[in-house]
Parts: sequence; C-alpha cells; structure tokens
Amino acid sequence: MSLIKPAFLILAASLGFAAVQGAPDVTVTFRQADPKQSGVTWVHDNGMSPQRYLPETEPPGVAIFDYDNDGNMDLFLVNAGESVFYHPKTPRLHALYRNNGDGTFTFVTEKAGITADLFGMGVAIGDYDGDGYEDIFITGYEKCVLYRNNGDGTFRDATSASGVNPPGWSSTPVWFDYNNDGKLDLYVAQFVDYSSLRTCGQADSYGGALETASAEQRFYCAPRIFPPTSSHLYRNEGGGKFTDVSAETGFAGSVGKGWGAVATDINNDGFMDIFQANDMVANFLWLNRGGKRFEETGLAAGIAYSMDGVPRSGMAVDAVDINEDGREDLFVSNIDQEIFSIYHNIGDEMFNDEAWNMGIGPVTRMLSGWGLKFFDYDNDGLMDLILSNGHPDDLIDARSRGVTYREPLILFHNDGSGKMHNVSAQSGEVFKKRFSARGLAVGDLNNDGYPDVLIGDNGGAPILLYNNAESRSNWLGVRLVGTTANPAAAGAIIKWSVEGKVHRRLKNAGGSFMSSQDPREIIGLARAPKVDWLEIAWPRPSQRVDRFTSVPVNRYITIVEGKGIANK
Repeated sequence: MSLIKPAFLILAASLGFAAVQGAPDVTVTFRQADPKQSGVTWVHDNGMSPQRYLPETEPPGVAIFDYDNDGNMDLFLVNAGESVFYHPKTPRLHALYRNNGDGTFTFVTEKAGITADLFGMGVAIGDYDGDGYEDIFITGYEKCVLYRNNGDGTFRDATSASGVNPPGWSSTPVWFDYNNDGKLDLYVAQFVDYSSLRTCGQADSYGGALETASAEQRFYCAPRIFPPTSSHLYRNEGGGKFTDVSAETGFAGSVGKGWGAVATDINNDGFMDIFQANDMVANFLWLNRGGKRFEETGLAAGIAYSMDGVPRSGMAVDAVDINEDGREDLFVSNIDQEIFSIYHNIGDEMFNDEAWNMGIGPVTRMLSGWGLKFFDYDNDGLMDLILSNGHPDDLIDARSRGVTYREPLILFHNDGSGKMHNVSAQSGEVFKKRFSARGLAVGDLNNDGYPDVLIGDNGGAPILLYNNAESRSNWLGVRLVGTTANPAAAGAIIKWSVEGKVHRRLKNAGGSFMSSQDPREIIGLARAPKVDWLEIAWPRPSQRVDRFTSVPVNRYITIVEGKGIANK
C-alpha cells in the first residue's frame, strides 16, 4: 500500500486501457459464473470495523487444487475470523468447494473437518508428507494452520505436531524443496509487526497521528509506520515434522514487509530461489546457495527498487521465461502511481525492468495490483498475463482524483515480439466491472484444456471466470508426480518440440498473492496437430530425464517420475 499522491499521467493510463493493437487473431473471452448456478455462494468476511484495523484490507487468498483426487479441480477460499481485534458472533468458515464435474460445486468445509477459526490471509497447497493427497496450509494474523489430507475426503489439524508456528502476521506461504532432498519445505512470508493495533486519523490517511480521531475520521494506516519483520523457512524432516531453519539459512538476517512470494531458479543452478515483494521497503531476491543458505541480492540484481531508486508497494509476484531465452523473468505488482514491473533476466543474476517497453507501464499506472498470474489463455504457445486490482483504502474515491477503491481486472496478450497488449475491453463483460480484488488463482475447472480463473474479493463474493476457448487451439495438459524428486516436481524442467521448435518451461512454486494454483501445466500448441517429443528433467535429488516421443494431444496426462505416462 502507499500514501495518497497527486494523480498524473491519467491520459496515458486511459490510452493503455483502450489499446487493442497486437490483439490475438481470435478473441478469447471469459464468462463470470452465476453463483446460483455454480453453487459457489460463499462471501468473504473482512471484519471491516469503524476503527479500520489494517489486516481487514488484505485478504482473501484462494486456491485451485484437487483435494479428493477425482481429476476435477476444487476450490478453497480463505476467510477472516476470531482475532484480538475481531470477535464475530458466529464462527466464520473458510470455504472448500468440491467440483462436481458438471459446472457446479458443493460446499464441503464442515464435512471435510476444516474448522479452524482465525483471521485468515493466504493459502498454499502441497503434499508435504508424500502420500499422494494435497494438504492445506493457511496463513493468518496471529496464527497459521496446517491441515493434513486424510485421503478420505477429510482433513485433520496437524499444526501443533508439525512445529510450524510463525509468529505475528503471516502472508504468503510457498511449498518448495529448498535443499533438494525430495521433500517439500515451507516458506512463510511475514508482513509487519502490527502488535500495536494502531489505527490512523484523517490528517494523514496512511500514517497520520490523529490517535484521538472519531470513528468517522478513521482511515487505514500505511504500513510504513509499522516495523518490518523477517520471514520464515521450515525444513521438512519427514514424519510430519518441520524445523525452523530461518536463522541458519539467512532469512532471519533481513527484515521486510512481505506479501507475494514465488520460488524459481533464476540462475539455472538447480536450486530454487525466492523472490518476495515487500511493501514500502526494498523487494527481496533470495538466491539459494547450494541448499545450505540464502543470499539476499535484491539491490545488486536490480529488483529491489523502482527505476527511480525508491521502494514501492510490492504486493504480488510471479516468474516465467517470457521471452524463451532459458532464463526466468520476474513480475511484481504495485499500488497506483508506481506502475508494475516486469524484470527481464539478463543473466549473471541481474535484471532490467521492461514494463514500459513491453506496454505494461501505461496500463498499470493508476492501478493497485494484487493477484496475478502468467498463463497461456488462448493456447497459442505464448504466456499471457492476468491481474486483479483494487485500492486498499475504501475511502480513496473521495480523496484522490483518478484513483478508485474498486478497480477492473486486466488481461494482457503476449504478441510474441516482446510486447504485452491490454485486451481487457474485448475479453468479456467481467472486465467492464470493478472489484476490490485480492488473491488470484489459475486452473482448468472443466478440464477443457483452457485455463480458468478464481479471484478473491475483499469483503465480497469470489469471482469465478470460465475461459470460453474460442481459439480452438490444440493443447497438452501435464501433471507431474515426483517419486525421488519432491511430490510437486517443483523445479522440474519441461521441454517439448512443436513443428521442430524446442520450448522450455520451469515448474515454479507459489506466485500471485497469497494464493495457490492448479498444479498441472498446460502446453499450448496453437494449430500444430502434435507434439514432436516431450522431455521431463526432474529436479534433484533425482536428476532423471524422462523422454517421450508419442504423446496424445487435447487431453491431460500424468507422468510419474521413472514410470512413464500413467494415463496415456
């Protein structure tokens, strides 16, 4: 979040919104699901109060995953609940929705045993015990909860026995294997020290000193007035046990105000690094040095500050090789007037911000971004980008020209020449609406090979978007299951050839804002009728390479490490 600033370059932003040059040959639209038809009728409770406590503005995170292994992606939405500043009269339930496979969902939270009452923030999905069933980790203010999947449609609270107990305000969690021992470890980004529960008054809406202001004059404080904290890394010891290794790996040595985080390999050394967005202080790039320690290199890498050398309000992040040069590029969203950044990986652990050159700068100038994800929505083989937006201050409309509390979703199309084009205006009626959007997850909810989108709305109903798949491109869906490698195959390198051209994709972990994605990878083939070959380079400790020369298209396959295609 950020201070109120004078609005400028509104015209440039407007021109960015209107741009349609570089649009795809065939328009692909998204349709918003009707809650009465889908059954997804849950509404997020943000606990908004006259006192304007800061945690009210941030959630919810969301997740798309298959909790019952029936091949259909289910939904999870985080709710706010009991805390030191919020005491609802009745318990506020998180939402687990089972996908019925026919476009409808069934609310199964209580049946599944998910009863934790906390002021929830984000969620990460991962099979931490390697039993073949996805587990759930929920972050929150004051406490977090780890749910182990029992494999029978129910979960049990494993928090106490696990040893995972980050203090204070936890935001984005990420499951990944930092030491390449084949087990999923857990990174938990931490936001500010909000133990003071301070609220702010009208004189300066984001950090003023009117402690005696009336409730009508209260505004949300800016995070700048709260102390930063250090994030936590938990090593998976097996047997459901974790050890906090934050100090020995280096994370305890740097304090930030962490929001989004993604695990990726920016230097291709086979060890997963962490890129973390920080609010009002420098962003972090934690380079994994051999699975032993992490070195914070954000400033040297060129991702810590804006092009003007100042910290911004970093919120969501993602990683992708946008130009297919074999190196992972990074993206971060910020608040209005700061523009978002896409950092091109130029090698030697350094980056250049190409947001303005790629067409992202003008469009995002007046937006406040939260969830985001790179995905190939039209299956043309190029990675596109979707953003969820909304200002954190619910009273901003009355006090800032050109900035609104509720903001539109944005869809960028990748034209393959290094440009991203705003195609929101032609991509469905939902892009004409405005939301207080937060977490965002991408996944294929109807198994048609085209990615759909789930977005959490702060204090509102979730936004469920189905991809209308008008491009009719061919595709291949791949689910990876590690055996010696970690169960999620995080860090695996997928290579494939289409019409003689070789493509490469690293399987990252995390990304977006406090949300978790469909674990399957969709490979867009455009008009190509087949895949020449497909190769999976499994991460350490495996390092096995599985290669396939006969691969079906327009369907999902499961590849088990060393055992081939399980459902060819």
